[in-house]
Amino acid sequence: MRFLTGFILGIILIPVVVYCYFRFGYAPVATAASPIPFEKTLAHMGLDAQIEKYAPKSAPFQASVADLENGAHLYRQNCAFCHGIMDAEKPPAAKGMYPAPPLLLHGKGVTDDPPGETYWKVANGIRLTGMPAYGHSMSDHEMWQISLLLAGADKLPAEVQSLLKQPLHSD
Repeated sequence: MRFLTGFILGIILIPVVVYCYFRFGYAPVATAASPIPFEKTLAHMGLDAQIEKYAPKSAPFQASVADLENGAHLYRQNCAFCHGIMDAEKPPAAKGMYPAPPLLLHGKGVTDDPPGETYWKVANGIRLTGMPAYGHSMSDHEMWQISLLLAGADKLPAEVQSLLKQPLHSD
């Protein structure tokens, strides 16, 4: 009988406590606040499952230099505001975001991610991170150009690197 009482109380008590946590303002909702308990774990678990299930397994074309140059222009216009440019520090917008957007052109960036994973993120965005979905504002080819640019960011031709190193205010 005690087990049943405890089980029923747990079924009722846990949702009530969670509701009160959010309803009475205890949940950290500001981008400068620390994360909610288990937020990172649960968010990554869901994101990883979606990418595993829906991300394309291969790119539909090999990127030419022209594709990479166009990808660099698209990146500068749509991504650099948060994800930065080559050989530069974190942009101001990235300093005030939670979770902090990764600097995609520094170190490994997303060069260790399959292009299909990056494509999925560009096309669908990532909920509660500030990462928008470009699936309705860019063509499939453009999203692949950005994805292939980022997948090969550690081995880009000099002319593409020079585009990605130009200060943002020059666009």
